[in-house]
Amino acid sequence: MVELIISEKPSSAQKIAEALADTKLIKKKNKNTSYYELTHGKIKIIVTSAVGHLYGLVEAKKQAWYYPIFDIKWQASYLTSPKLAYVKDYIDTIALLAKKSEQITVACDFDVEGEVIGLNVVRFACQRKDANRMKFSTLTKPDLVEAYEQKNRHLDWGQANAGETRHKLDWFYGINLSRALTASVKAAGSFKVMSAGRVQGPALKLLVERERQIRDFKPEPFWEILLQGEFKNQLLEGAHHRGRITNKKDADQIMSKVKGQKLAVVANVKASIRSQAPPTPFDLTSLQSEAYAQFKFTPKQTLDIAQSLYLAGLTSYPRTSSQKLDPKLGFEKILKQLSRQSAYGQLCGELLKLKELKPNNGPKTDPAHPAIYPTGLVPGNLRLQDKKIYDLIVKRFLATFAKPAVRETMEISLDVNQELFTAKGTRTIEENWHRFYKPYVRLEELTLPEMKQGDQVRIKKLEQVDKETQPPSRYNQSSIIKELEKRNLGTKATRADILDRLFKRGYIEGVQIKVTQFGEETTAILEKYAPTILDQQLTAEFEEDMDKIREGKEKPDKVLERAQKSLIKLLENFQKKEAQIGKELLGSVRATQDEQNYIGACHLCKKGKLMIRFGKFGRFVACDSYPACKTIFKIPSGLVKRTDKLCPHDNYPIVEVAVKGAAVKGKRLRSYCLKADCATKVSAVEAKEAKKVEQHKIKKNCPKCAKELVVRKSFYGEFLACPGFPSCRYTENFDKNTGHFEKPQIKTEGKVAAEKR
Repeated sequence: MVELIISEKPSSAQKIAEALADTKLIKKKNKNTSYYELTHGKIKIIVTSAVGHLYGLVEAKKQAWYYPIFDIKWQASYLTSPKLAYVKDYIDTIALLAKKSEQITVACDFDVEGEVIGLNVVRFACQRKDANRMKFSTLTKPDLVEAYEQKNRHLDWGQANAGETRHKLDWFYGINLSRALTASVKAAGSFKVMSAGRVQGPALKLLVERERQIRDFKPEPFWEILLQGEFKNQLLEGAHHRGRITNKKDADQIMSKVKGQKLAVVANVKASIRSQAPPTPFDLTSLQSEAYAQFKFTPKQTLDIAQSLYLAGLTSYPRTSSQKLDPKLGFEKILKQLSRQSAYGQLCGELLKLKELKPNNGPKTDPAHPAIYPTGLVPGNLRLQDKKIYDLIVKRFLATFAKPAVRETMEISLDVNQELFTAKGTRTIEENWHRFYKPYVRLEELTLPEMKQGDQVRIKKLEQVDKETQPPSRYNQSSIIKELEKRNLGTKATRADILDRLFKRGYIEGVQIKVTQFGEETTAILEKYAPTILDQQLTAEFEEDMDKIREGKEKPDKVLERAQKSLIKLLENFQKKEAQIGKELLGSVRATQDEQNYIGACHLCKKGKLMIRFGKFGRFVACDSYPACKTIFKIPSGLVKRTDKLCPHDNYPIVEVAVKGAAVKGKRLRSYCLKADCATKVSAVEAKEAKKVEQHKIKKNCPKCAKELVVRKSFYGEFLACPGFPSCRYTENFDKNTGHFEKPQIKTEGKVAAEKR
């Protein structure tokens, strides 16, 4: 008998094959894919893989561009996108091997997405109705062998049905809403591809609501009276026991009463000791949150890194909601394996001496996978960012087994002329789990001097501070993921992608997430004409329906029928107001484009605005007061952002420039003056590059100061410049191919400028 095992990715196929092979493993090729032949027991096994989703949803019948559309089918993804042409080789290989096999076993990731990948491969590539199913949480040999030997005889149809239903829901909402928005802009006489989604809309509205709270916030004044004192050469700080005083008259009266006092008397000392429990094991959301707090990794970065660690067999499956670790995982074995790494040897040794290894499990569970944990395998050469996440996961795992820390909180009441001030301090008495989680423990340590009632504290300073209440803080990438989870918007696997999509589509920006003008105005228009698109409750209800489908308590057809009815009603209302919606959306798009293209005020005419324009020769910056003002500048390709700064050398505007993709990849933007020959563009690196391109033994002196000109290089190309800068600013254009010189000029003739507009 021949059994075909299909994994989700090529790397996991190799791991599975290596784990199951009793003897030598044979690797074979078909087209541009690999597969493995092996023997396990008396069974001949072939292991191959998909490469993520091989099939996607499309219209069942390709017709004119319209909406709504609900007649859809699964289709091989290489038929819909030329970029996915490589998928055909994987499908062909699976189909070929399936014909040789009596049994099919799906070994994709054990979650909803993995089940859909496996389901589609089984029914379309293998032409089967069902298959065996392996379930594992790590790609280690023991887990994979156990998963194979205890495989289920059927697909997990609950997960498969829930996953397929989610895909169809997302397609219904994503395609139909995006087409409706795009059609409305077209009806207004323009064209721009717009996008919306089932979870994207509610997530954006959540961010917009916070933006409005911040904008509408009205600060209220309050006062604090602060004390700085000294006791036995140790400083301590305190505040009036009332904290925020909202009445200035009261604050003034208190201040007048204590002003000039030299001593404070200890009225009371209150110390309390509490036990601080170890942290719970990581689920995906808490790992993403901690990685953001420690390393400023985005949720998507963290998920990608955690996935790569899982595929390397170093950690367990990351897409989990569980905060629980089961003793069946073999804690002692994992700790012994981790102890082989010098960084963890001593800590693991201490834990192995405990009578019982019991993690501090959290409340959240996941039916498919445990919390994230290290497998114990020794990593090879990891990238720096991979090392950080790996170390974080290991330290968290170790800390969950350690004893609770012991913390002491001390509160001292100080009497200053019958006005009470309070000084507070907290210190760690017993580190316990803190030692296992270093350097990731983030706790304030403030030790107060040992004091008793009646002690006198010398007052060094008393001050009345005017303050205002602050608006709610903006979400960051960590806090918004938590909020989406709290509201049941999206899934553990999709929330990071949803957020990433909002950034890429220009709806939000910044580390402290700010909704752009485009994002706010689009949300306002949808609230006005199609509020259902932004309905958090509806989206959350659909997520609950997915859980019911997985548990067999709800039928997919009923959920899809309900979604269709909701969409039809929404889109009918949308079509009635299509032109007006499009007009308002178009206004929002143009206003946003103007905002993005604005560089700053024109420094020459003092009236116009410098704007990024597009011509047949590419982009450039020009004054919008043309033809009255003919100011024009070249700009390099790639991202260009305004800075609202002027060059200190020549008062020309400074922009930030990055190569294509730099902003997405997180690279630092470089500042450049718009003036073509500004010397600030010549860095030490560029000077070295200039020497390399100096192929024409140039012997030419500066006509102003007689110094020998040198070759410089900027992103506009090579040029000749006087080495006497900044006292001499002479430059010439230089063509390294001909050796010709030309004094640089910026063409501003009306004809040229007009053509570029």
